Amino acid sequence: MRAQSIKATGPAGFGAEHGVVEDPVLKRVLLRLMPGRRRHRLLGTVRSRRYGGEEVECPCCGGSFSRFLPHRGRPRAKCPGCGALERHRVLWLFLERETDLLRRRGDLLHIAPEYALMRRLERVEGLRYVSGDLDSALAEVVLDVMDLPFEGESFDFLICNHVLEHVEDDRRALAETRRVLRPGGWAILMCPVDRRRATTLEDPTVTTPAERHRVYGQSDHLRLYGRDYADRLAEAGFAVRAVRYAEGCDSRSIRRFGLIRESDSAFGEEDVFFCVKSAPEPGRAQASAARPRRPARNTAV
Repeated sequence: MRAQSIKATGPAGFGAEHGVVEDPVLKRVLLRLMPGRRRHRLLGTVRSRRYGGEEVECPCCGGSFSRFLPHRGRPRAKCPGCGALERHRVLWLFLERETDLLRRRGDLLHIAPEYALMRRLERVEGLRYVSGDLDSALAEVVLDVMDLPFEGESFDFLICNHVLEHVEDDRRALAETRRVLRPGGWAILMCPVDRRRATTLEDPTVTTPAERHRVYGQSDHLRLYGRDYADRLAEAGFAVRAVRYAEGCDSRSIRRFGLIRESDSAFGEEDVFFCVKSAPEPGRAQASAARPRRPARNTAV
């Protein structure tokens, strides 16, 4: 059933607020010509030298630069060193300061791994790191998030960001992510959410790349999540805590770490959706998760 008519997005559509149409085929070809880590390392080396400085700092790679680089119309979005975007920098600070992921032994599944995060996570002592994707030169395992090739209760932690909006059946994917988590384990499932929209917009008749970009904001997206995204996660059996982490940061940290998406009327900030496999009553979002948030520590030093 259609959640809402696509006409509600107006003549220009949601995509007009959210960057230019990208060609995923061309992007895949370029990635294959210079696959995976080699491409990222080369670009990082060149850009780091060109944009060396002390004005901004990337929490993901620890580098300091004269500025962050433009990305999809946002003037200061991408780290010159590791390519981290605003959401990756927010997430790393959250992982480092609000979870025990970097300080305890366990098993982590990272679906659709981002280079900026994986290069740090795979070096964490005591953490068994497994990465997987349907089509990525960075990933160790070829997998479909709707049918994960792992036994149940195989992982303590799971990170899967900006994936569910691409998946044909996101509810099936959510069931799979919960299945492979051990009891008490947690997943971080960040997605682009248009907080101006009460309900998720999905329409199976929108099939062309141009139409998907116009309606959903990107040519390979299959839906545009609304404020009901947390409820969808809870329906899968998670206890959900949506954390607007950047809101708790001081203005200096926001500027130095580049935590807010500038010049993007659709998404100014992305919530960290922290999902624990311990919900006794699936179907309703929880106000808090098993591990309470610590007092404010999210400041630049």
